[in-house]
Amino acid sequence: MARNPAITRYNTRMAAIMVVYIAGIVLASCVIDRDAPLGPLTITLALIPGLAIVAAIGAIGRFLTELADEYLQMLEVRKVIVATGFTLAVTSVWGLLELYSDSLPRLPVFYVFPLWCGGLFVGQIANYFWAGGDDDDAGVCP
Repeated sequence: MARNPAITRYNTRMAAIMVVYIAGIVLASCVIDRDAPLGPLTITLALIPGLAIVAAIGAIGRFLTELADEYLQMLEVRKVIVATGFTLAVTSVWGLLELYSDSLPRLPVFYVFPLWCGGLFVGQIANYFWAGGDDDDAGVCP
């Protein structure tokens, strides 16, 4: 079966974006002292991975619009919906626990996007079962 060109473009975009994201995190972690005051260097270095996340969100949106196959598009949209619900549920419950308990560790906002990406995996599993998990090709167009 031929590879869907939209998936190839998406993977290429995301690979480049993740290289920038990881390089930005490593660079900022090596250069910025944890107790450094907020200044132009700190802001600039922190914006590199931040803008990479914005680019990743844009790449996901573009991927959804480039998918010509409506069934595959539905599966991807479902993954995004499940990931969003998963992230909202976890962060809302954790936030309420933080609000009423001083002994609970705080969840830095930085972790919301990685949590959402983990939710995409949960959405993939949901697609597998909702699309007929008994089949070897569940969730895949013939």
